[in-house]
Amino acid sequence: MLDSSALVAHTTRLELVIRHVLAGLGHGIHAGRERGAGVEFSEYRAYAPGDEWRRVDWKLMARADRYFVREAERDSHVAVWLVLDATASMLEPSRSIDGLTKLQYARVMLACVAAIAQRQGDAFGLVVCQGERAHFTPAARGPRQLQRVLAQLNRAEAAGTLPGADTLRASLHFTASPSAVFVAGDFLDWPSPLSEAILRLRRMRHDVRALCLQTEAEAGAGFDPALSYRDPEHDPESGQGSYRFGSDVRAAYARNRDAHFAQVVQDCRRNDVPVLCARIEQAPGEVLRTWLRKAVRA
Repeated sequence: MLDSSALVAHTTRLELVIRHVLAGLGHGIHAGRERGAGVEFSEYRAYAPGDEWRRVDWKLMARADRYFVREAERDSHVAVWLVLDATASMLEPSRSIDGLTKLQYARVMLACVAAIAQRQGDAFGLVVCQGERAHFTPAARGPRQLQRVLAQLNRAEAAGTLPGADTLRASLHFTASPSAVFVAGDFLDWPSPLSEAILRLRRMRHDVRALCLQTEAEAGAGFDPALSYRDPEHDPESGQGSYRFGSDVRAAYARNRDAHFAQVVQDCRRNDVPVLCARIEQAPGEVLRTWLRKAVRA
């Protein structure tokens, strides 16, 4: 039987992967509460003009000779937004699990968040950053919306670089209402228009959570020194972006990598954005559980 990471690599059926990953995951995305005419009693308050008469507690009025309204609490429904980095670097494959890429893993993480949002009745939408464009799926609720979002995630192919700042700003117009924003990418381009958008959304008091994906080879500088590797976001005809990982460059790569991601984590922490750094070879359920808990790892 395939483990969950191998399952991600060997099927394009996101519904199947979602069921596998979410098995036993018993909590939702947010636990906010708001006062209103809900079903869970909270407290009484004095009647005010404009209150609905059906919410008046008539028995209490008979005892106190004053009108009181029953306040209740209900689950708050925020909009959930999924942001996928589908730039060319997300095609980076695992060196230990055949067929698994960072893009596939990110798709599954966001698909699971979408499924949870659908289960708890939230509206949810999708922004795919791909080839200098931002593909926007408006937020909506229900099973049909889940199918639309899964179809868009399946359709996403890694290509090009990130959209520019103006393009992203136009695509993230949902900022007028409270949102939970889940961003999945590799953040190799940082600072960038996407990082600026993440930090700007948080300053606007949205709940923003970032998932920074790497492969085990990237994290541990475990590349074959006999091979040459090309940065997919460089033009191959330019002669730039090709590297070998011999012993002479391995230590420098590790230092640069550590410094880069330390800056990513530092910027996120400074702006109160929980960021989880994970490897795509990790079990998706464990990563998802940690991400939903908003844990921060270096």
